[in-house]
Amino acid sequence: MTASRDPEMLDRIRAVTDAELSHLPADALLTELVVRTRALLGVDTATILLLDPTGRELITAATVGLEEELQLDIRVPMGVGFAGRVAASGESLIIEHVARRDVFSHVLIDHHVTSMAGVPVLLAGRVVGVLRVGTVDARPFTEDDIELLRLVADRAGVAANTRLSQTERVATLALQRSLLPARPPEIPGLDIAVRYIPGAAVGVGGDWYDMFTLPSGHVGLVIGDVAGNGLQSAVVMGRIRSALRAYALESTDPADVLTRLDRKIQLFEPGAMATAAYAVVEPDRTSVTFSVAGHLMPVVLDPGARGHLLDAPVDLPLGALPDAARRITTLALTPGTGLLLYTDGLVERRRQSIDDGIEKLLAGLAGSDAETLCASATANMLHNEAVNDDVAVVGVRLT
Repeated sequence: MTASRDPEMLDRIRAVTDAELSHLPADALLTELVVRTRALLGVDTATILLLDPTGRELITAATVGLEEELQLDIRVPMGVGFAGRVAASGESLIIEHVARRDVFSHVLIDHHVTSMAGVPVLLAGRVVGVLRVGTVDARPFTEDDIELLRLVADRAGVAANTRLSQTERVATLALQRSLLPARPPEIPGLDIAVRYIPGAAVGVGGDWYDMFTLPSGHVGLVIGDVAGNGLQSAVVMGRIRSALRAYALESTDPADVLTRLDRKIQLFEPGAMATAAYAVVEPDRTSVTFSVAGHLMPVVLDPGARGHLLDAPVDLPLGALPDAARRITTLALTPGTGLLLYTDGLVERRRQSIDDGIEKLLAGLAGSDAETLCASATANMLHNEAVNDDVAVVGVRLT
């Protein structure tokens, strides 16, 4: 009997497609869905499991009747047990008489679950989880039961996407904040200020900056951008930042450091790509040497003059091509010289060329100290509005 001709089935559909559910936060929606599913099907347990970020394990996101699975943090491997098989196949599954070999979670056996039915939770055709129900007494699940589970799974897929986006953004931002120095270190001869503004629309990504003094007295200044956004980009960013620091201890040649970093990315981060501008200031602060790997050119501000882009060659991004050649450019420094390093989120806008954005940036830069320099750059370009992409800015003045 089809749902369109069955008044009882129509009531069931309305119960899980209720517009009021849309106003619930993602976690509360998932919980409400399993509660309603248990009541509508008359089952003893209902559980939604979602794939972890690696895509290799299912983690209980909401359950009613099997709360121990949440408390014990049981993780079901893909392809293993009842839920793992549903996720791996992408098809519904019914078992009327459950045996120990049929399930991964011992909690199901401890609760004497006898009959089970499950469907995949899909998002844009991709499996992101499993909706599973069970009864203590033996029960034959019908096609109507499976159809209802699919409707619930559709709602769960939307909630899972929202939940994942929120969780990943919080985790990514926390990771990125922990890796990026909150305040620039005190470095003799240099006045340094920074800004980091996470993107609101695209999502937190792999923008990064760093500054450090080497045992030789040289000072390293770096800004970069890992392609993509989200937690994975932030993780790659953290690895690249740590590796660059290690290579900087071995060489004061920025091209050599980026060459080593490129080799590391090619081998250990296959598929990753990043841009970077790395500068090394001499111990006597009379010059700075740059190497630019696919990144936007730093701005140079001579005392009393309008800012201009550094005249230097731009080499390939890191991770783009094995054994890519890397070059250096040396710039003389005098007291009052300023430098501005930034990522593309500062100057790139829809319906505006990046050249126009850079020209606007140059025209609005002002300030005799690094803090004012950063403030003028962000205020002029962002107008205190939420940004779509991450923005990282490093301002430097030679004191």
